[in-house]
Amino acid sequence: VQLQASGGGLVQAGGSLRLSCAASGRTFSGYTVAWFRQATGKEREFVAGIRSTSSNKFYADSVKDRLTISRTGPNMVSLQMNSLKCEDTAVYYCAAGLGRNPKRIYEYTIWGQGTQVTVSS
Repeated sequence: VQLQASGGGLVQAGGSLRLSCAASGRTFSGYTVAWFRQATGKEREFVAGIRSTSSNKFYADSVKDRLTISRTGPNMVSLQMNSLKCEDTAVYYCAAGLGRNPKRIYEYTIWGQGTQVTVSS
């Protein structure tokens, strides 16, 4: 499976963006799918994840109540980002994996290219 992330852009603080992660080659069935982000000069960090059953969702504390991850099709996962802050500026990556701990980066073996999100003040 290959992943394609899209939807990034430039937005003012307080604004919204919707990121999409599309799978090709197969569906996301059975995979946990997550979004990570990496700001300049910082390590890549977990943002949000969703289990294959879609019943379990996980969020980093810094984005809880502002971001919502959802499966919008058999091969599509979206990340709705509201009330964006300048500190949300980063390259956002989607990833898929079969591991048990959805917040751990090493659980993900399939990565898409990043999409840049820039939040201006």
